[in-house]
Amino acid sequence: MPTLGLIHNSPVLAPIFNEIAARIMPDVRILHFVDESTIKNTIAAGYLEKKTMRRVIGLVGSSFDAGCDVALVTCSSIGLAVDMAAELYDQPVLRVDRPMAEKAVATGSRIGVVATLSTTLDPTVELIRRVAEEQGKTIEVVAHVCKGAFAAVMAGDGATHDRIVSEALTETTKGMDAIVLAQASMARVVAALPEGAVTAPVFSSPELGMEAARDALAALAK
Repeated sequence: MPTLGLIHNSPVLAPIFNEIAARIMPDVRILHFVDESTIKNTIAAGYLEKKTMRRVIGLVGSSFDAGCDVALVTCSSIGLAVDMAAELYDQPVLRVDRPMAEKAVATGSRIGVVATLSTTLDPTVELIRRVAEEQGKTIEVVAHVCKGAFAAVMAGDGATHDRIVSEALTETTKGMDAIVLAQASMARVVAALPEGAVTAPVFSSPELGMEAARDALAALAK
């Protein structure tokens, strides 16, 4: 059976990805690898440290040792380490946020990026700019951190998190051609907004990242 390894920085992400997997790749075995230190140490340091990069690369290797055919890393804050891991292993190593960045750049030139952490915002913006450069497109990125949202969700106050993110999506990103959600956990907020509340297409990483993983598994089976 094809096996996909999902590498998370929080156990709360597993149900989100399980739901997508059950819907779009029911015949694929899913294994979750969770290490909260990768995000907590990055937040504490304010940047992605070398020791955390080594940790991420090791987690990718562990997923392959466990029998996974493809590894998908679901955190944008550690994207640079994922790029490094992709160079070190023969099996596919995927960033969950790359398909989202590609879609946003293909959609328009004014791209809003919304995050609850600067440590996630900066790598996402950098990735979008790199994708635009690869595609030969000139873009404008408007970046916004939803202050207080991350602290609220960490304290168990999901309602406050969702309210702060909702305000950013409906007010701060007006006039954008596309909106990118820098964190997988923000996707549920979009689903709860009234129809027409956000005029630009909103791209989040879980669904698009899982579709890329499904395609990578299918390519290996050929």
